[in-house]
Amino acid sequence: MKYMSLGRTGLEVSRVCLGTMTWGTQNTQADADEQIEYALDNGVNFMDTAEMYSVPPSPQTYGKTETIIGDWLSRHPSKRDDFVLATKIAGPGLSYVRDGGPITGQAVIDAVDASLKRLQTDYIDLYQLHWPNRVSPHFAKHFPNRIRFTNVDGAEHSNQMLDILQGIDACVKAGKIRHFGLSDDTTWGINEYIRLSEQHNLPRVASIQNEFSLLHAKDWPYLVENCVHEDVAYLPWSPLAAGALTGKYLGGARPAGSRWSYEQRNGTFRDTPLVDKAVSAYLDVAKAYNMTPAQLALAWCDQVDGVTSTIIGATSLDQLKEDMAAFDMALSEQALKDIMTVFKEYPVPF
Repeated sequence: MKYMSLGRTGLEVSRVCLGTMTWGTQNTQADADEQIEYALDNGVNFMDTAEMYSVPPSPQTYGKTETIIGDWLSRHPSKRDDFVLATKIAGPGLSYVRDGGPITGQAVIDAVDASLKRLQTDYIDLYQLHWPNRVSPHFAKHFPNRIRFTNVDGAEHSNQMLDILQGIDACVKAGKIRHFGLSDDTTWGINEYIRLSEQHNLPRVASIQNEFSLLHAKDWPYLVENCVHEDVAYLPWSPLAAGALTGKYLGGARPAGSRWSYEQRNGTFRDTPLVDKAVSAYLDVAKAYNMTPAQLALAWCDQVDGVTSTIIGATSLDQLKEDMAAFDMALSEQALKDIMTVFKEYPVPF
């Protein structure tokens, strides 16, 4: 296993981050125990969750994943310091989470306490804002004019960010969280948080996790370049495009128990004719290099300059083993050329 610095935190994290959002819906406590122990035994020291999980989100599934992790920690307290634990506060829009209200400094303080209780730990290594208060160009909102930046009151959102930072600072000083990061945010969001933290001597953003894969690489190059030069760790989530890059959804297939067979809050927007064509082409490349489609996609993500750690999730131990093996696979120059041939033909398939 290879390790990278998590921004300026001084923490070294594995190139693989264990994602957990299926635990509590598609996976049981026993499944989670098995995955955690396999990951730790094989060098993974980074785990990511969120108060909103498990998925698909609902009042019934809210907090389930943190509770599952907490159950495991309660039985293995000596292993708490063996890994970096990250979780997230939900942004606005979920009626059953703080009445759908925005993230505030006080909301951070309250949510941290609730997460600590569910996780059965006294500190969180990386506390992230799951999505910003303003609408951001994620979840199929990245096409021009899909959202209007000119309608956003930047000064008001900057004031909200300052209040959030003050709440984070209170949690850091109380020893409840160690570092903070962003998710589903933009270059402006990163830099405004950095500016405010420098101006007011408040905690500095350590990382950002955004969707990033062969089917959705919009953060390259501008946001990734910004992360590199500002020492902000870049953490891709959904490197398999919610499973699309495995090929299991080709032709409208919905395998029983798979993620796309469940109701999805934002719809299956990754299911397009162009996605089918791109995935079919990537499957041919994977076959040519004796890799599974998932391994090809993950090995590609891992080698992208500027990526710190890739968040992977699995619904079975066999899937986890297959996915983790990808991070020991090197793509040849010819393999990378073949991948780019497909990428250039389908750069934005959804």
